[in-house]
Amino acid sequence: MQKKIIDMTKKSLENFLDSPYKSRKHSTYFPVYDYLFAPYKNKNITFVEIGILGGGSLFMWREFFGPKARIIGIDLNPESKMWEEHGFEIYIGNQANEDFWIEFANQVGEIDLILDDGGHTYEQQVTSVSMLIESVRDGGMMVVEDTHTSYMKGFGSKKYSFINFSKLLIDRINHRCSKLNQNLSEKRIWSIEFFESIVAFKKNNSAVSIASEELFNNGIDVHAKDFRYRDYETKSWIRKVQFLKYIPSLYFFRAKFKRFFKVKK
Repeated sequence: MQKKIIDMTKKSLENFLDSPYKSRKHSTYFPVYDYLFAPYKNKNITFVEIGILGGGSLFMWREFFGPKARIIGIDLNPESKMWEEHGFEIYIGNQANEDFWIEFANQVGEIDLILDDGGHTYEQQVTSVSMLIESVRDGGMMVVEDTHTSYMKGFGSKKYSFINFSKLLIDRINHRCSKLNQNLSEKRIWSIEFFESIVAFKKNNSAVSIASEELFNNGIDVHAKDFRYRDYETKSWIRKVQFLKYIPSLYFFRAKFKRFFKVKK
């Protein structure tokens, strides 16, 4: 039997449209896929997709990454096991269940890429990232899509939305700075990249391990004056009354006063 030749020049949208089984994606996702995932094409990687439904996306990713990729699908529906006949690894479990992820990580080992296209509830998304990020290989990433649900009803308490969770992680990444409280820092994730309805969490262990400190080179010091604070070098009494300009009623009358004299002129 002749081995099928895969066209590695195709973009993700072409692979999506060519899939023999049904799948559903937003049109804006494909440029993001190409941007994030193209460097992993035709490489020995482990790719995990959470939420496979009709199976079409599994074929899409196999065509996109090439024959060297290990493609794993996760779903709640036990019937999804049918896709194992096509060469995919399938795990059945609830992504909001921490015990499921512990067992999954022990069985699968390190993962290069994870794409969460599961149930999209905040609990599911937050639990998946929290439990799986340590299983992502150095240089890999975990991508969560359909994050627009953070602005919609029916996916959990807005206070604990996935986007709010992501913002909290941004705060913790910035707390790696030596000038801040590093006890609040996040060292499992190197960077977070935001797109429309997609958030990517990237791993770079060597970059995260660099100690944050202020450095100076060996150049000549000309004792340049720092002008950052020039606007604040005013008399103390002026600084004390500056808050008045933020009072809405006073701001309104000040603006009206200026417009009146401008018209007079």
